[in-house]
Amino acid sequence: MKRKLLIVDDEQGIVDMMRSYFSEEYDVLTAYNGKEAIQKAQMQPDLILLDINMPGMDGLSVCRNIRNHVTCPILFLTARVTSADQIAGFQAGGDDYIVKPFDLDELDARVAAHLRREQRRQNVSAVKFFGELAIDYTARTVTVNGEPVAFSRREFDILELLSLHTGQVFDRERIYESVWGIDGEGSSDVVMEHVRKIRAKLAAHTFTAYIETVWGCGYRWNG
Repeated sequence: MKRKLLIVDDEQGIVDMMRSYFSEEYDVLTAYNGKEAIQKAQMQPDLILLDINMPGMDGLSVCRNIRNHVTCPILFLTARVTSADQIAGFQAGGDDYIVKPFDLDELDARVAAHLRREQRRQNVSAVKFFGELAIDYTARTVTVNGEPVAFSRREFDILELLSLHTGQVFDRERIYESVWGIDGEGSSDVVMEHVRKIRAKLAAHTFTAYIETVWGCGYRWNG
């Protein structure tokens, strides 16, 4: 699926030029004024190229209006930029400045760099919080009140399975098949021992019982 770019500029020639350049690689949305830009931002673009000097609602005002609703990078397009301009832009929620006239290949490289950075940011933000407990599924780490709690690979796999499905009951056979694989050579009884160890490790740091036994059924995560 193509990434979405929103291009906002009151000069149609500039919009047409950028749309023609980027349309092969991206899905391009366009707007020619601040009001239209706010409407198009509801389509959740992956990056916004936003002209500052537009009549009526300028780019800084647009940025302030949408910043709490979109998390994507916003790159300002401007004919001039001073340190005061940059400070105002960053305070409004912008991420970068592109000075007109610009080279399209350089602009393309800046856009790609911001999208890569955003992807990395999303990849490392796979963290869930359960009160004082934090599980980072990417780094495969667990902390309680900021203190790390060490788990074996299988123990973390069980934690991951249960905590990603809060409130759902898993019987031992299902946990075993999910963690060890359907062709595992052991018994589902090993799940009981791993759950016991997980509980003991968590109990050393918190009084909260995150894994509940549902008698006759299995285990459930209480987050």
